[in-house]
Amino acid sequence: MIKKIDKLILKAFWGPFILTLLVVIFIFLLRLVLFYFSDLFGKDLGTTVYMELFFYFSLITIPLALPLAMLLSSLMTFGKLGENFELTALKSAGISIVRILRPIFAVAVCLSIFMFWFTNVALPWANLKGWSLLYDIKTTKTTLNIKEGIFYTDLPGYAIKVAKKYPDNKTLKSLIIYDHTHNDGNRHVTLADSAQMYTILGKKYLIFELFNGKDYLEDADRGSNLDATDMALHSFKKSKIVMSLDAFDLHKTEENQFAHHEIMRNNWQLANDSDSLNSIINTMKRGFTKSTGPNFMYHQRSLTQSLMFLENTKWVKKRLAKGLKKANKNPYDIALQQTQNMLTFGQTNLVSLDDKEIVLKKTNLEWHHKFTNALTILVMFLIGAPLGAIIKKGGFGIPVVVAVSFFILMYILTQQGDKMAKEGKLILQIGAWSSNTILGLIGLYFLRISLNDSRLFESDFYHVTWQRLKNWIQKTRVSKGLQN
Repeated sequence: MIKKIDKLILKAFWGPFILTLLVVIFIFLLRLVLFYFSDLFGKDLGTTVYMELFFYFSLITIPLALPLAMLLSSLMTFGKLGENFELTALKSAGISIVRILRPIFAVAVCLSIFMFWFTNVALPWANLKGWSLLYDIKTTKTTLNIKEGIFYTDLPGYAIKVAKKYPDNKTLKSLIIYDHTHNDGNRHVTLADSAQMYTILGKKYLIFELFNGKDYLEDADRGSNLDATDMALHSFKKSKIVMSLDAFDLHKTEENQFAHHEIMRNNWQLANDSDSLNSIINTMKRGFTKSTGPNFMYHQRSLTQSLMFLENTKWVKKRLAKGLKKANKNPYDIALQQTQNMLTFGQTNLVSLDDKEIVLKKTNLEWHHKFTNALTILVMFLIGAPLGAIIKKGGFGIPVVVAVSFFILMYILTQQGDKMAKEGKLILQIGAWSSNTILGLIGLYFLRISLNDSRLFESDFYHVTWQRLKNWIQKTRVSKGLQN
């Protein structure tokens, strides 16, 4: 049963949490738009496509947005309670800080469970849909934009040049159109004094209505004896050219092309991928060992046994000498060639093996991050709630600065841990969990400080600590002087 104290704290928590979550998602979406601005816009794809893209990427940003929202909102909640002396009143009533933190801790646990489900089920689906749609948008051509005095070649099969384009974007002056639809060079050229340009059937086709022009076509049936300049000429007062705008439509790519990327897999699929990659790597190592055997003359037996075998088998020596003489080679040249072959073969296998091991490390890191992302919410709560009780400042001032600082620290630790794990400088499990471990210890320290009612962020706290340190140094010097 929820008590009044729980309602008070939860009421102060939910407002900043929802607001912060929406603001963070908006910031990450804005970053996406700025990063891919030239690829996203100017393609006349319609509002629905962009809304779908922003929906998918809103889901993709949740693993980053939710921990930051938990950190900032818990910090603001307890900072405001401390600033309004409500926290002091609760403590004076005999209510411990642990009891005060309990309702938001319960929320953090629920959000962590939700985050594990989300990263394991919803996030792979959102990654697959979002990144495949972004790829389709990036590969879609920009909207038709014919400029004056420049050949326009974005329409497949045509090169178009206009001398003047009027403000209505429809009326054109002095056109040259090269028809390359048959891939036979500049054999078909159309010139027109003026034209009207417009689309039909829902922008499926582009129409050029030409006036007072000529159509030149080199004679397709001419023989080898005819002059290469022979051509058919057709004059017209009015003519139409219909061009398909299918190249400007959004074409859906098969999502199966992206489905095997590690960020688009759930835990069970990642575990199976890891087992498969381990099996492939072991097979490659065994295969390399077996493949080097033919390059060794004395492979599979000791050197002494091999020499005795060759000494006692005259026909082997004769065949070997005859083969070497015929090939005009000596044994040292053969040994050098075999060594070079082994080095080349080894380097090729090493590159392939390194690629497989990098993919294996990425797969295992992604598997661990399904759990670390969920626990990050608890870690952010463990930092934000006690720190808010210590700072005793609400609003968007100091809490925002502190929250963003810890979020940046979390991001740097996560990226560096992953990087060092991929490079083999850290054990993979340590690299994946280093961020949560370090920040979790910091959170436990803040919790200990808040339980002891320490004035960690007040100036007189540091003044008293400095005086104590100076007194201790003086006592140490005096004791050493007496001993001497």
